[in-house]
Amino acid sequence: MFILDTLKEGLADLDARGLRRRRRIADTPCGAHMRVDGRDIVGFASNDYLGLAGHPALAAALAEGAARYGAGSGGSHLLGGHSRAHEQLEDDLAEFAGGFVDAPRALSFSTGYMANLAALTALAGRGTTLFSDALNHASLIDGARLARADVQIYPHNDAEALAAMLEASDAAVKVIVSDTVFSMDGDIAPLAALLALAERHGAWLVVDDAHGFGVLGPQGRGALAAAALRSPHLVYICTLGKAAGVAGACVIAHETVIEWLLQRARPYIFTTASPPAVAHAVSASIKIIAGQEGDARRAHLATLIERTRAMLKATRWQPVDSHTAVQPLIIGSNEAALAVAARLDEAGLWVPAIRPPTVPVGTSRLRISLSAAHSHEDLARLEMALAQLDEVNHA
Repeated sequence: MFILDTLKEGLADLDARGLRRRRRIADTPCGAHMRVDGRDIVGFASNDYLGLAGHPALAAALAEGAARYGAGSGGSHLLGGHSRAHEQLEDDLAEFAGGFVDAPRALSFSTGYMANLAALTALAGRGTTLFSDALNHASLIDGARLARADVQIYPHNDAEALAAMLEASDAAVKVIVSDTVFSMDGDIAPLAALLALAERHGAWLVVDDAHGFGVLGPQGRGALAAAALRSPHLVYICTLGKAAGVAGACVIAHETVIEWLLQRARPYIFTTASPPAVAHAVSASIKIIAGQEGDARRAHLATLIERTRAMLKATRWQPVDSHTAVQPLIIGSNEAALAVAARLDEAGLWVPAIRPPTVPVGTSRLRISLSAAHSHEDLARLEMALAQLDEVNHA
């Protein structure tokens, strides 16, 4: 068999099962209204929850950072690539989102995937048991695998089941890991209960706040701030390319934890630092998130969330009970989800169909991602399109 034939057969199998992914090309900045594949659309696909990705102030900060620091960092953080912009960003993040721990310190990463791999592989290892929520993001799953720890999966958001597993464990080191806002369901982890278990069993609680940072809590300080939690057991991870509108990620924890990651986390040590201009732009974003403009954007987003929840309940499909900007609508089969997404696309609405392995088989869905950049008129277009699809299916 020719060396490519196996891959071609695999791709054909993905096509047959409705699982092949295809990229779309955006010709304009990320926003509610975009030009994609040469067509004007209303986008409900991004994670730009506060509508900052196309904000003129952040574009200006990025340009200012490039003029000041150049295009690239030139090396890893430990070999000449750590700039004043990176240092300032880490200070800004520790001050902004680090109120859950004494002596907070932040460590910046190029991506959220790298941050999750770094935190789990540095804190866990042989002799560690890592307790992972069944619906955790792929990056947390991969981090757990790479840590070479014993991994136990607890049922989604089931603190009672987790308590029994912890009680039965005799591991020297225990690590509980969970998303805060689950990216495909939009629900929120029982963080207070998870922290109580971590403290009772002397465990770390590692939380990935990719979809909560900037949106939840006072001034958008994140899910831990929203739940008013504080403990040295907490290790907080957030991404900076969603609500913050730029790129990158960070881990925030007690300064001793961060120093350990700096010394031992391979995804941090052995990679080139992100461009300093990106860090400079994220620092500008944090100022917006924490200020009056950020408050206004979160307030508007909250009204969009409540309207969308009511809208989806009126359809014949199955909404998920989410109070966040992630509003899923479960369609069922891969083919049905793709068909509904295609019909919405024809109406100028980009709502992606999410299929296995991202979600369980039989729960393929539309993932409606709301942004403060959306207007109520945008939601009215989506509501009308879904209602028309409902009428066609019942005809």
